[in-house]
Amino acid sequence: MSIDKMYLILSSPSSNILIMITRVVKMHFKEESLDAFMEMFVKVKEKIRNQPGCIDLEMLQNANDKGIIFTYSHWESEEDLNNYRHTPLFGEVWRETKSYFAAKAEAWTLTSLYKLD
Repeated sequence: MSIDKMYLILSSPSSNILIMITRVVKMHFKEESLDAFMEMFVKVKEKIRNQPGCIDLEMLQNANDKGIIFTYSHWESEEDLNNYRHTPLFGEVWRETKSYFAAKAEAWTLTSLYKLD
């Protein structure tokens, strides 16, 4: 089955399968800024999680390089993610977060093809 056909099946209204998106952001922080970022994130994580359409939020740290952090957030739709990205909260958080970077962030918006529990 082609990817296009599989997507059509998963996104069919009759399939009763929720199609959500996942936003993955990879950030590389300056060593001296990591604690400040973590403190800021702790203050805003619930506000981010409680944005309309946000299903969950997770932060992961590279086991071999503590300065590399990933955030994974699941959204009901790309529209919900984009609405959040246009809020004052996002503007403030992203402005401060970028000031701690050692390198430019990378980000991907993904849709799930398979999930096994």
